Amino acid sequence: MDKNRLLMRAEQQFLNKNYDSALKIYSLLLSDYPQLKDAKIGAYLSDMGLESDEDAQALYTYYQIIKDSSDDAEVLIDELMQSIYATRVVIQEALIEPLEEQMADDGIFYNDFLQFVKDKGSFKKAFEDTMFSTRIVIRSKKEFIDLISRLIENEYYDMALSYLDNLGESFGFDQNIMKLYNDIPKEKKK
Repeated sequence: MDKNRLLMRAEQQFLNKNYDSALKIYSLLLSDYPQLKDAKIGAYLSDMGLESDEDAQALYTYYQIIKDSSDDAEVLIDELMQSIYATRVVIQEALIEPLEEQMADDGIFYNDFLQFVKDKGSFKKAFEDTMFSTRIVIRSKKEFIDLISRLIENEYYDMALSYLDNLGESFGFDQNIMKLYNDIPKEKKK
């Protein structure tokens, strides 16, 4: 399908507040056209819409106003989105920190798991030893990306896909997370 038609469909889904559908279409566009600024911004705003409909719609309107009137519209929106994202991360961290002790009782933190990997001498051995008995507590996007990358390297494709599908949105729309989908062989995505 033509990228312009897909972009129009994604925008229509966004305007109709069907953020899941819009996000899927924008992600599809980004897999074929990773530099398409309207798709990047649309994906981010769709992700934001899942949490805050009002903020996402307001930013979309602002973007539509400035994108044709300003050469640096993408930079302005990016700065605004980074500011909003940074605020969301600070709020999320403030909510998560009190739960960390409780979470540590239910599993191990990712950096402790990495030490276990080092001690075992193999990611695969360490992961197999922990996957049925212990939860691995991920506290940042960086840890999430590292875990998924290691799962893919060790051919745990189904598990990597499951984590990406179920937890990827928890860390907000991010190009690095979306790129992980491309690291999984196409025949394993069915």
